[in-house]
Amino acid sequence: MTDFTLDCFLESGNAYKAALMLELSSADWSPRRVAFFTGQTRSPEFREMNVMGEVPVLTHHKPDSDVVLSQSGAILDYLSRKFDRFGPANEDERREILRWLLWDNHKLTSYVATYRFMSRFQKKTDEDPVTQFFQARAVNAFKVLDAHLGGRDFVVSGHPTIADLSLCGYLFWPDQIGMDLTAYPNIAAWLDRIAALPGYKRPEELMPSGMDPATATA
Repeated sequence: MTDFTLDCFLESGNAYKAALMLELSSADWSPRRVAFFTGQTRSPEFREMNVMGEVPVLTHHKPDSDVVLSQSGAILDYLSRKFDRFGPANEDERREILRWLLWDNHKLTSYVATYRFMSRFQKKTDEDPVTQFFQARAVNAFKVLDAHLGGRDFVVSGHPTIADLSLCGYLFWPDQIGMDLTAYPNIAAWLDRIAALPGYKRPEELMPSGMDPATATA
């Protein structure tokens, strides 16, 4: 058994945040496929593990008692402390990381992920007023992030932190989230820097699909 098990599927950008953190930290981990598109997260068994009915769920296998965590931000914080990687260098950075984690979950991922789910998986068109709303909110978030990254290598300081790993979760799928990267050169350059980190892998290299049973892990 590996040290960590991540309940996940590759179509989830939130799961990718945790998977990427594990991979970049050289953790001993394995993915456990969640069949999201056939309703596994709504099952009583999954809800017993995570009452929120969401991925990712991280299990840290320990001799005395397993640690089970949900929500990508909490998982990133836990792993950062566990591996002493991608964390703050001081208290100012700690607060800044928290600020961007909260902003990501409220202002970026919440809109981007919903727009992507509606347009890509529910096949809603951009003529749909609800889809238009989420896309507009996502665009506003892209503008904020791009402006912030002007003259910066990473979001919080000169080194990558879990804030970067959280914010990038869905942005490596620009065509799926309605983002023209040429309009956001600072984001594009920042994503290139993340992709250049030793050990970086894309979602499809780290997690099985939540759609195709042929990609399920044992």
